[in-house]
Amino acid sequence: TRGKRKIAELIGGIDTTPVIAMALGTGATAAAAGDTALQTEITTNGGQRGSSTISNQTTTTTGDTMQSQKTFSFTGTFAVTEEGLIDNASSGGILLARQVFSAINVANGDSLQITHKVQVT
Repeated sequence: TRGKRKIAELIGGIDTTPVIAMALGTGATAAAAGDTALQTEITTNGGQRGSSTISNQTTTTTGDTMQSQKTFSFTGTFAVTEEGLIDNASSGGILLARQVFSAINVANGDSLQITHKVQVT
């Protein structure tokens, strides 16, 4: 819900901070419209949030989708089960979107690339 307000503020120029950070977590509670953060964000060992690469994609009409992509390189072990897009690359910030999925187990030396698409309809 807060993510919708963020988009409206960006369109109107009230807010100028782009949503470029991606975060991972180990929470398993289903994503909901009222989420304001990941359930259990990873903050260490290569799984911490950071800036992603943003591109414009076409899903239905030309350029209607923002694609965010980030590769995480791990130095620890996690069962990654959630990811989200946030407007702050360090901490806090506004959560635009969150996804929960089956565990992806990662260990020291592993890399995990996440692609998150947001389509404007």
